[in-house]
Amino acid sequence: MGNWIINHGLTSFILVVWMGINIFLFVWFYLFYDLGDDYYYTRHLLGSALAWARAPAAVLNFNCMLILLPVCRNLLSLLRGSFVCCGRTMRKQLDKNISFHKLVAYMIALMTAVHLIAHLLNVEWYNNSRRGVYDKLSTALSNLEDTDNTTYLNPIRKTDVDAQQSPTYFVFTTIAGLTGIIITLALILIITSSMEVIRRSYFEVFWYTHHLFVIFFIGLLFHGAGFIVRKQLTTDPPHNYTLCKDRIEEWGQIPQCPLPKFGGGPAQTWWWVIGPIILYLCERLLRFIRYMQTVQYRKIVMHPSKVLELQLVRDGFKMDVGQYIFVNCPAISRLEWHPFTMTSAPEEDFFSVHIRSAGDWSDRLIDIMQHLPEGAQGPKMGVDGPFGTASEDVFDYEVSMLVGAGIGITPFASILKSIWYKFKTSNPKLRTRKIYFYWLCRETHAFEWFADLLQVLEREMEERGMGDFLTYKLYLTGWDQSHATHAWVHFDEETDVVTGLKQKTHYGRPMWDKEFEEVSKENPSSVVGTFLCGPAVLGKVLEKKCAKFSDVDPRKTRFYFNKENF
Repeated sequence: MGNWIINHGLTSFILVVWMGINIFLFVWFYLFYDLGDDYYYTRHLLGSALAWARAPAAVLNFNCMLILLPVCRNLLSLLRGSFVCCGRTMRKQLDKNISFHKLVAYMIALMTAVHLIAHLLNVEWYNNSRRGVYDKLSTALSNLEDTDNTTYLNPIRKTDVDAQQSPTYFVFTTIAGLTGIIITLALILIITSSMEVIRRSYFEVFWYTHHLFVIFFIGLLFHGAGFIVRKQLTTDPPHNYTLCKDRIEEWGQIPQCPLPKFGGGPAQTWWWVIGPIILYLCERLLRFIRYMQTVQYRKIVMHPSKVLELQLVRDGFKMDVGQYIFVNCPAISRLEWHPFTMTSAPEEDFFSVHIRSAGDWSDRLIDIMQHLPEGAQGPKMGVDGPFGTASEDVFDYEVSMLVGAGIGITPFASILKSIWYKFKTSNPKLRTRKIYFYWLCRETHAFEWFADLLQVLEREMEERGMGDFLTYKLYLTGWDQSHATHAWVHFDEETDVVTGLKQKTHYGRPMWDKEFEEVSKENPSSVVGTFLCGPAVLGKVLEKKCAKFSDVDPRKTRFYFNKENF
């Protein structure tokens, strides 16, 4: 339990608070509509479906307020910088922005389903009341004359439509009905296209359908203006429902029972979402300003395994280790922005990204770059960022474990380059005294991406007598028999046959229990930051190992898990 608290305590507390607010809003508004005097006559027509429609609406307002905030990346970067004094645990929560975004989306989907079902029942019961199917009171309430068409209770006003078609006619001819359909369709498309299999295989589908959120929010703002749920208004003299509900024939005839009047609204959704919408608009405005800034190519390099390296320059660009940017190429698509972790160091006069062939957009970009004339500038490139990530905190730990899988090496390339520059200038601010680096790749060509950097670091450490500062292990997870035979024949050579490094390549996957136990023994009283840029499956394994090998005693080794999220 102590280990779990170290790694998950604050996250769980935030989730409990979020869930508590959702439950409170649901219960509060359910009781408000289920017990409120102003809604007595409305409840008579609709029953408990009134409360079941309105309570989810309140939860929807709250979560629609939250859904945009985790994707306001400039805001998160600003907060991340503000939390420097608040400790790494608080900053770690900002790195889980996408997970929270998904969680809020699930809540919106659930509450939308409940809200929709309840209102479908409400429309049916409104229609039946209008047709005189129920008791006299329901019929009287539905037939109240309203010359100005503003103080009615039953929103179904037309009776010259076929009884079976009346609910459909109502849904497609009212503000609440039309916007409800639009919101629901947009939400279904957004959620279905966000599934992992769609996002990985057809990123463009995910990207474009996700922008239906614009239609979703426009519909949301107008949805409440339909006023289909109405409450009793105060009249002079007042209409006392406890006395008058059984004296329908005397309504308007005696002072105690004037004709009841009803009204809707005011629409409340915009109260909740206007702030986040303004923040998000500022976010997109800032992106547009950055897009208009000129980005020049310093160097274009094509690496093995179809990996493209772009070295770029933009006036006023400042970065920190492990940060990422969004890249847009108008020659391919003006709307698509893709995130890439920067592989350059803050000490360099350019910033670079490595782009692996992983879809239509990256394939087209690589194809364009391969057909450029020698020395030519590439197509116009828009850059938004940089944005903060978990890897920014790597130098805040005495000991760091860096785990990269395939192209997931990119944030750690930035870190390793920065270390090299810090050693070169003998930077006294470097707190980190030990780094363990693990790189897992499926094919040998992948190691060529940064083997040169590792060779330079290896040589630099030896010259400075700091060979123990960096311990790195490279794992080849995919090979054939001929490769294994070749490695065995050259096993006694001083350098590795795959990378040319003194550190030999391991075949297979790391035995993480052994690795964590070794790190724990070598650093008996240290705080160890474990950083991953790789698949979620590996993240779950490392997260469990961090909890398993952390000691509750603050004087002993503790592991903190950090994962890159885009």
